[in-house]
Amino acid sequence: MIMPQKITRGYKALLDEANAAIETIPTETAFDLIGREDVVLVDLRDPRELEREGKMPGAFHCPRGMLEFWIDPESPYHKTVFAQDKKFVFFCAGGWRSALAAKTAKDMGLTPVAHIDGGFGAWKKAGGPVEEGVKTQPK
Repeated sequence: MIMPQKITRGYKALLDEANAAIETIPTETAFDLIGREDVVLVDLRDPRELEREGKMPGAFHCPRGMLEFWIDPESPYHKTVFAQDKKFVFFCAGGWRSALAAKTAKDMGLTPVAHIDGGFGAWKKAGGPVEEGVKTQPK
């Protein structure tokens, strides 16, 4: 019989730690960030989520699994968008991945960072602008 591993710090503890360490922006306040030159909105959702749900106007798409590699200038996958002197505001579907991502980005030295409370789901529910999803092509 296989015995399950004992998890000592679950996702709830990780989220509590992340939320205590980073700025959380209310959804309605985030509406004012669209188009600002000093802010990069970073969409962490999977490409299928963007296709299905649409996207925030002007947001930069960075799949969550690539974040650390795209931030680090020493990585062969580095994206110059993360080398800008701007505020990085992360969001996902519901606010969990973005809280963890913002804390990771902050821990890596990227500042200032924040995340949007409730993510893209709260954004849509509050009437935030949404661009229709675009079908991604296999590469």
